Amino acid sequence: MTYTPLRDPEAAPVTPEPLDSELWLARTFLDEVAKANIHSSADMVKAAVGLDFRLHALIAALDVERGVAS
Repeated sequence: MTYTPLRDPEAAPVTPEPLDSELWLARTFLDEVAKANIHSSADMVKAAVGLDFRLHALIAALDVERGVAS
């Protein structure tokens, strides 16, 4: 069985916006995803991909804020 991963592990790291912006983007996307149809595969894939990206960006912004290399 083959599949396409949610995120390419070899993908370039995310370049985050400032932490305040990333928090706003994450909260906004989370509110949007909460309205998705759980019975729609397409909606759930879009939600998973978007949440994966937002979480990576938020962690990257936190790392920048803390002065930690990602």
